[in-house]
Parts: sequence; structure tokens; C-alpha cells
Amino acid sequence: METASNKQHAHELIERLPASEIVTAVRFLEFMLLDPVARAIANAPADDEPVTEEEERAVAEAREWLKHNKAIPHERVLAELGITLEEIENYREPA
Repeated sequence: METASNKQHAHELIERLPASEIVTAVRFLEFMLLDPVARAIANAPADDEPVTEEEERAVAEAREWLKHNKAIPHERVLAELGITLEEIENYREPA
């Protein structure tokens, strides 16, 4: 019974929020529903390591390649690997 009471209380709190705060509340609830791996990734600190010269060269090469070639869609790469986007989205670490 406590779960139903808590859900009702959550609904009441949402109803009392100003319209400007609804988006934030929804994002927070969606965040809470993420799987643990996705939550860990979302909470990971930003990569603040300096970009190396090798990385800068690789990015420059990729940008130059894209000037002369059509980008390969993510779905096509997955298909060539025999993986579907659904499989990635539904992936769970083995127990």
C-alpha cells in the first residue's frame, strides 16, 4: 500500500510544480529509469584530458575525408556488423 501512497504523493507534487519546472522533473524521472550502465555514463565526469596531436590529426583527416565522401549511416555500419539498433538499446550486461 505504501507504494501506491508514494506514487500518489509524487503525482501531487508534480501537479504543484510551476510549468517552468516540469521539463526538469520529467528529465529527472527519465534519468532515474535508465539502466545502471547508462546512469553511470551519464554521471561520468567530462573528459578533460588535452587533445593530443595524433587525435587532432585523426579528426582533421576524418573531416577532410567527409568533404569528398558521403558519410556512412550508423545503421549501415551496424548491419555490416550483424547488429541491430534494437539490440544495442536493449543490451544488458550478463549477470
